[in-house]
Amino acid sequence: MMTCFSPLLFTDEPTRSLSGLILKNNVKAHYQNFPPAVADFIKQECLSNIGDPSPLIRATIGILITTIASKGELQTWPELLPQLCNLLNSEDYNTCEGSFGALQKICEDSSELLDSDALNRPLNIMIPKFLQFFKHCSPKIRSHAIACVNQFIIGRAQALMDNIDTFIESLFALAADEDSEVRKNVCRALVMLLEVRIDRLIPHMHSIVQYMLQRTQDPDENVALEACEFWLTLAEQPICKEVLSGHLVQLIPILVNGMKYSEIDIILLKGDVEEDEAVPDSEQDIKPRFHKSRTVTLQHEGGEGEEGENIDEDDDDDDDTLSDWNLRKCSAAALDVLANVFRDDLLPHLLPLLKDLLFHPDWVVKESGILVLGAIAEGCVQGMVPYLPELIPHLIQCLCDKKALVRSIACWTLSRYAHWVVSQPPDAYLKPLMTELLKRILDGNKRVQEAACSAFATLEEEACTELVPYLGFILDTLVFAFGKYQHKNLLILYDAIGTLADSVGHHLNQPEYIQKLMPPLIQKWNELKDEDKDLFPLLECLSSVATALQSGFLPYCEPVYQRCVTLVQKTLAQAMMYNQHPEQYEAPDKDFMIVALDLLSGLAEGLGGHVEQLVARSNIMTLLFQCMQDTMPEVRQSSFALLGDLTKACFLHVKPCIAEFMPILGLNLNPEFISVCNNATWAIGEISIQMGVEMEPYVGLVLNNLVEIINRPNTPKTLLENTAITIGRLGYVCPQEVAPMLPQFIRPWCQSLRNIRDNEEKDSAFRGICLMIGVNPGGVVQDFIFFCDAVASWVNPKEDLRDMFYKVFILHIK
Repeated sequence: MMTCFSPLLFTDEPTRSLSGLILKNNVKAHYQNFPPAVADFIKQECLSNIGDPSPLIRATIGILITTIASKGELQTWPELLPQLCNLLNSEDYNTCEGSFGALQKICEDSSELLDSDALNRPLNIMIPKFLQFFKHCSPKIRSHAIACVNQFIIGRAQALMDNIDTFIESLFALAADEDSEVRKNVCRALVMLLEVRIDRLIPHMHSIVQYMLQRTQDPDENVALEACEFWLTLAEQPICKEVLSGHLVQLIPILVNGMKYSEIDIILLKGDVEEDEAVPDSEQDIKPRFHKSRTVTLQHEGGEGEEGENIDEDDDDDDDTLSDWNLRKCSAAALDVLANVFRDDLLPHLLPLLKDLLFHPDWVVKESGILVLGAIAEGCVQGMVPYLPELIPHLIQCLCDKKALVRSIACWTLSRYAHWVVSQPPDAYLKPLMTELLKRILDGNKRVQEAACSAFATLEEEACTELVPYLGFILDTLVFAFGKYQHKNLLILYDAIGTLADSVGHHLNQPEYIQKLMPPLIQKWNELKDEDKDLFPLLECLSSVATALQSGFLPYCEPVYQRCVTLVQKTLAQAMMYNQHPEQYEAPDKDFMIVALDLLSGLAEGLGGHVEQLVARSNIMTLLFQCMQDTMPEVRQSSFALLGDLTKACFLHVKPCIAEFMPILGLNLNPEFISVCNNATWAIGEISIQMGVEMEPYVGLVLNNLVEIINRPNTPKTLLENTAITIGRLGYVCPQEVAPMLPQFIRPWCQSLRNIRDNEEKDSAFRGICLMIGVNPGGVVQDFIFFCDAVASWVNPKEDLRDMFYKVFILHIK
């Protein structure tokens, strides 16, 4: 293994490099067991051979040095950094370059340690030293020097901050460097400085913007990509509008031009392959899917859920086979964020370009125009409205283009305008769009299938019950796709079906729809083994379907319920074996358990009382008790959601466990884990309603925590609302116990509930607050105006609740 140091014994580079890498792997795995003499010999040889004539061997030794350093050895190898810095002064180019290569790797791996007292802050010497090499005659050395300093920008290392002006001047001196690697590192430095030391860049901002406009068009795509990041970062800065207003006329065409596929992109994406639906997917094409655990939210005045919380994770669908970040993606992202900064002021610079792009005979140009239109959909929504009646039909036509990449981008862009489409009379745009998207779901090209399925899921979320008249047609298409799709797209198809169920709800509960949909889903369910991760999206999909179908799901519920319980049981058993004997057993993938708990929640919510017999014949309550105490927050989050749903559906099986469950719920009222805390809070409220006066012994376990949460600054809205509902419900069943604390929560309580729709949860909470005011009228005197405001948020309270409000008002007027 020492052959990497011995050019006389082995002259062939590959053998020396390979032995160096094998040595590196041994250092990584067993360094602490090396005899001191061996460790010292390796260290010495590394430093002696750092200037090897072969660039490959120099790089290998650099990797070896970094690996030893990362084993905590920087402290016990005090001569390393001084020697490497000293070797930078060598007249021999190879020695200088080899030392710089090693230093760059150390700076990348140990940037924090280099700026700490543990090593007596070597950066104080290193940073000024690196800055001297910005003027070196070799571009490779200049590039190393900038790359080393760049590692310390984001962490605001003191030694760099002390030399910040010299650093910025040195960067400006290299702006026009002929070497593309140097230019790339200069751009990267300026982008990071924009984030952490914008104050130092502001005086030079005009020239920097001019420079970046040039570099974003650099013939080297890697330089152009680094420069393009500048616009993304600048868009997040408050000064963006002021700085860029005068430059939009130059910048917009450059970004738009960067959004075209390059020739290499088209080759990688097999842009000339039109029909590939019969080609099986390779496993590495399939990105891991992460299950989003169930979080209980309330309905708002404006519609479902919370505005701003539904972050669209599929917004980069246009290119996800090219998962590498590239100039096209970066340009599109920059245009997207700038559209959100400048809004409709962007359009005068864009619209003249768009017309030429969208109707261009070259498909690559036309495709980039469709991407531009999608990128500005969010930011320029108002200004685009007058053009949409003409543009949407054109885009729908593009869904039939002979080029697959045009068809797929048209799917994505149309999904970005789904909100507008749905706001128009359905026959105008919704019906033609839906008809064409469904055809694309059955396209012969897999990329198009994927884009169409994702776009259709977005359309479903926007259209909701508008889709009910077309359900038969939609289901025929989605079910046909089951037999057609390869592995990767099948997972996206599950999502489209689950979203459909969420969007149309009980309208799906028709015998003809159930007969279309359930057989293929159950067939897939039976084909998949318990260890198969494809169960995740299928379970999520079934969870939505069960909730929507309600009693219509009854014929299918028993095997589905049993399998979920088995998955939970298996995962818990595996976790226990792993905890007891970690050396013998593998840690389980707890996602299986999380998804199974969420599907059980869906069953309980959908089947209501019908789930009682299934619960009676299983050990789910025992399993739930274990899941509620799991170390993984997502497991607890899903457990509490299921507990709340079972409380609503079949409380007789939950009630015997309350004494054991309540202390665990109390412990989880910890806002550090927002979603866990949210679901635990909601479950306590549901339990209170069922327990009635028997809740009294448990009020003390939870009330103080709930009052603390509702008074915390910056608590998310969903958690505040659920906390207010639960405090109200506790007060409804145990007014004497909760009323003394009224002054401590009445104001935030009223503010939290003034925006939610009239519903059962709001009803019980307001009854609680009225009962508590009856017990402790003085508790509300200071904040009575807030109570009046909250009552005014009711549109149609029940008659007896209206009377309760009336009594409170009379009481306070007196």
